[in-house]
Amino acid sequence: MLDKNTKIYVAGHRGLVGSAIWNNLKARGYNNLIGRTHRELDLTDEVAVRTFFDEEQPEAVVLAAAFVGGIMANSLYRADFLMQNMKMQCNVISNAYSHGVKKLLFLGSTCIYPKNAPQPMREDALLTSELEYTNEEYAIAKIAGLKMCESYNLQYGTNYIAVMPTNLYGPNDNFHLENSHVMPAMMRKVYLAKLLHDNNWQAIRNDMDKRPINPTDKLRAIIGDGNVDGKNPEERIVKALAYYGIEDNKVTLWGTGSPLREFLWSEDMADASVYLLLNVDFKDVIGIEKYSSVFYGAKTDGSVDRNNSEGRGGAIPSLGEIRNCHINVGTGKELTIKALSELVVKAVGFEGEVVWDSTKPDGTPRKLIDVSKLHSLGWTHKVEIEDGVRMLFDWYQDSLK
Repeated sequence: MLDKNTKIYVAGHRGLVGSAIWNNLKARGYNNLIGRTHRELDLTDEVAVRTFFDEEQPEAVVLAAAFVGGIMANSLYRADFLMQNMKMQCNVISNAYSHGVKKLLFLGSTCIYPKNAPQPMREDALLTSELEYTNEEYAIAKIAGLKMCESYNLQYGTNYIAVMPTNLYGPNDNFHLENSHVMPAMMRKVYLAKLLHDNNWQAIRNDMDKRPINPTDKLRAIIGDGNVDGKNPEERIVKALAYYGIEDNKVTLWGTGSPLREFLWSEDMADASVYLLLNVDFKDVIGIEKYSSVFYGAKTDGSVDRNNSEGRGGAIPSLGEIRNCHINVGTGKELTIKALSELVVKAVGFEGEVVWDSTKPDGTPRKLIDVSKLHSLGWTHKVEIEDGVRMLFDWYQDSLK
């Protein structure tokens, strides 16, 4: 258990999960928190990260920073999804070790699992078959991250925990029409289509000012150069929104609506993360009470001799192979994307048409995780999807004020 004065660095503290983790820690009385925006600290810069750790000397680290997005973003920026995430993970984890960080929590994603993994997906489904192509690079980066944590623990006796959350949504979500995940993108599209039908241009312009569109090359060919914000002529805004399937009382969404997805409220994810950070150690996950002693040999005072190289790499036959040490975090419940759209339509009060473009990819047909390991460690979710969708729309509307 980390005491209340522990200096904790939350990487990605302004993001969807990072901000929720920050608030959860604060609510529990942990006030010695460190956060840096991307402008203040570029986690892909090895020298900058090392300098930060030299100066701040955090005792615990939450690695919630990542380069993320939905199907479209994953398709457009494949190299970025792989390289940006790998650089961030390598820099933070290696510096956590070299600076003696006592506890590290790494956040991944359930996209690490094979496209056709048995459902619900258990942790041991990892690396059993091919990945979903549309998010392969991001998945590979996250697999590398969880393996870094696992391998540092096994080689150096560290205490790094890797958690794999299902699809997340909640306060501070990204509602960008191109780079956001399915629920916030869907919600904003439906909301803007309703505003177009209501001819509520004041609200449309306010929305566009809060979250302007930076056109892709294809959109730029249609509307010309320059961001699309609330100061643009109506005609340009209408063309830009139509490009993303948003029309007067009509929304076009990608795929068939048939894929099944699981969703977890971000503040629930934060609560699970902080619970594991404070209460669960690597030995609890792998079921070996004295794993550090087994790997390195305890000294007479009970501490671990980290210079003892015997058994490094898990080469102790009596223990067998130690793998799949990550923890799934989710609800264990699922619904179709079409059913999700119906919840969004109801929350927004949209009375128009939702059209499905089956020429666009659906992504993985089903993605439900087994959360029995998480439940056995003492945590279960609180917010159900029906309530969460309403809560997200309420937050989105408040964000526009």
